[in-house]
Amino acid sequence: MTRKLLLCGGTGLLGKTLTQHLVREGVQVVLLVRRQPHPHPESDIVEVEWHPERPGGSVELLPLEGCYAAVHLAGANLASHRWTPSYKRLIVSSRVETSRALGRIFAALTAPPPVVVAASAIGYYGDRGAEVLTEASHAGTGFLPEVCRAWEAATSTLAPRVVQLRFGVVLTARGGALPQLLRVFRLGLGGQLSNGRQWMSWLSLEDAVAAMEFAIAQPHLSGAFNTTSPHPVTNAEFTYTLGHILHRPTLLRIPSLVLRAALGEMAQDALLASTRAIPERLHTAGFQFSDERLEQTISEMV
Repeated sequence: MTRKLLLCGGTGLLGKTLTQHLVREGVQVVLLVRRQPHPHPESDIVEVEWHPERPGGSVELLPLEGCYAAVHLAGANLASHRWTPSYKRLIVSSRVETSRALGRIFAALTAPPPVVVAASAIGYYGDRGAEVLTEASHAGTGFLPEVCRAWEAATSTLAPRVVQLRFGVVLTARGGALPQLLRVFRLGLGGQLSNGRQWMSWLSLEDAVAAMEFAIAQPHLSGAFNTTSPHPVTNAEFTYTLGHILHRPTLLRIPSLVLRAALGEMAQDALLASTRAIPERLHTAGFQFSDERLEQTISEMV
């Protein structure tokens, strides 16, 4: 019998990559989508339309029955818009209200998924300078920590076992921020942000997918896990590494005032905040990162 996995938030790069990986392993992926479902006659993907903002989610329940796990990645993109008051409300509701809608759907199922892997983010910790942050560290202050706390609270009761992965910056040449940065650096226009001392916790796309599968497969895991390389870097180190790999100068520096003027609150919380997270619980659980060091990881992508 084919195993089924339910995926919410499968249209982003992380969701698409996970879907492709699971289908290759013979898993049927049931995607929740907010549009007319598309047929996938050549692959084991089933799309189910849902509208979490409506009562009951307006979803057909039968295709969702009997999934061995669910992965919840839904959430508005943090970097695609300026953080106006209305977009900040969308950032919160797309995570919290969607999670609550999933809970109502699972409660209506005869055979709901026994485990849910839910996305969170290292934004939970806020701007913490050079402090080494493990899962035992307290939450920070500010908008992103508030979002992450509410997000994790909303997902914590979705299943008997819930694993919340606090993702760092996911690096891949296939999308996201890295291809745009590589284009800028290849032109010789790369440079550090502000003083470059802010810590950046990162991981490769491949390790992000592997961590989700690991979380599902290990029955003793639950709660929050920092999902980042064991070796975070400062922005200055990141800048030097890209310039070194591409053989380009990195003499420019973008002042924090310019970033704040251009991007507003997002600049402070997403670009200038320093978050030095360590995957202590994943390491203890036995997870092995394929891409631990930044230079080797990026070198394999360019």
